[in-house]
Amino acid sequence: MIKNKIQNSPISHDILIVLDSYEDIFSDFDARSYSEKTLSVDFLSECRKASLDKEDKINLKLFVPKNKRSPSDEIKIKKRMKEHFFHHLQLEKKEIDRDNLIGFNWFIAGCVLTVLTVILMNTENFGLKILVNIAHPGGWFFFWEGLGKLVLDYKSRHANYKFYKKMSNSLISFYDYKK
Repeated sequence: MIKNKIQNSPISHDILIVLDSYEDIFSDFDARSYSEKTLSVDFLSECRKASLDKEDKINLKLFVPKNKRSPSDEIKIKKRMKEHFFHHLQLEKKEIDRDNLIGFNWFIAGCVLTVLTVILMNTENFGLKILVNIAHPGGWFFFWEGLGKLVLDYKSRHANYKFYKKMSNSLISFYDYKK
């Protein structure tokens, strides 16, 4: 069970988490070795909450009962955690880049459609008038949705990116505690 003993001082860069065992870090449903296991949603959630007010350089301090510590396991666990955080950092970066490209393309498409409808608005050709009436709302749709993807989606994605960046750069240490 994860016991959250987090220092919330804005000056502190430490996240202190007390664990009953190493298993608290990982998913209960994953029977693989420490070097392959999936990190626990609860553990990640606690890290995310604790990292919100921290700067980019975080010290993740994990306290494990002295009699349950194993230096060789801790090396594997640290490596696995770093791999997890770096992998998810790369995934978030790809998603942000993809969303930005889509948003930019939609924005440009909206601008082009809007300009075309303004240019063709006074046409006498009946067929073109129908196309203008169809394209005009489409132009506004693409324009605003593109801006929304660039601004609003970026904000939510950036929070995940920021978390994984902090955790990728964190110093992970294990310490004893008496139960």
